[in-house]
Amino acid sequence: MLVELCIQNCFDELDDCEETRAIYNDAQIAPETWEQWFRVWLETLDTIPEAPSYEIALRLTNDTEIQSLNSQYRHQDKSTDVLAFAALEVDCPQPVLEDSDLDLPLYLGDIIISIETANRQAQELGHPLSTELAWLSAHGLLHLLGWDHPDDETLERMLKQQVIMLNRVGISIDTINTN
Repeated sequence: MLVELCIQNCFDELDDCEETRAIYNDAQIAPETWEQWFRVWLETLDTIPEAPSYEIALRLTNDTEIQSLNSQYRHQDKSTDVLAFAALEVDCPQPVLEDSDLDLPLYLGDIIISIETANRQAQELGHPLSTELAWLSAHGLLHLLGWDHPDDETLERMLKQQVIMLNRVGISIDTINTN
């Protein structure tokens, strides 16, 4: 399975990203690692639409930018750890692909992660920043695929799925992050 991952970071675009850049450089994750994580996760999840390949945009940013996005799109004027903007409508029938579209990747959507919040959460939970980034990207991917957590029961189900996803890529965690 091919996963095309567009990884962006805000560090060259935003003026106040010096500290965020330093935090991220300490836990640099290679693009190949990100792609491997998403490929393994998509191969093991049974909730994805069939496609020859998949495309996901992953943006690593700071608290200021994610707060702005959270305010603009979710009307919550506060920073958060991860936002996900799904490209597919879960309850709508998927379009029939033309022969010319069969080779195009299926765009799943955007995942935005605040490095600053991820770093604080990793420190609080006592695990590496790379583990927290994997946790948040798995959470974002589940949202892209239609998972949600409007109540405690669905949140618990989603968090258990994230533990399974991280285990599949060789990351074990002791604590389920409920932030």
